[in-house]
Amino acid sequence: MPRFVVHKHAARALHYDLRLELDSVLKSWAVPKGPPETSGVKRLAVAVDDHALDYIDFEGTIPEGQYGAGKVEIWDKGTFDLANRTETTISLVFHGKRLEGDYHLIRIKDKNWLIFKTRK
Repeated sequence: MPRFVVHKHAARALHYDLRLELDSVLKSWAVPKGPPETSGVKRLAVAVDDHALDYIDFEGTIPEGQYGAGKVEIWDKGTFDLANRTETTISLVFHGKRLEGDYHLIRIKDKNWLIFKTRK
């Protein structure tokens, strides 16, 4: 079963990085306000560069002067079932400690996506 992680990233601005194990990499989105934990809340998710699979367990501090400098901690992790995936939509079921249930990522423009939960 594919894995996911959400990193809480205290860089220039605090944000959360959602990473999904897809296509032998971690597909990644920066989520400024964090992934929603309840239905009916939509959050912006900005697609960022893919990361290597071994980054799924990373926690620590990225040194000043390096890309993404700041503290990184695991906010949630687990597995997911992929229900549907197109170029503009990803539907999945998260099995994490905080993220649990049906979620959708919908591309709205370029690198901008919306993430939302539909049910537990």
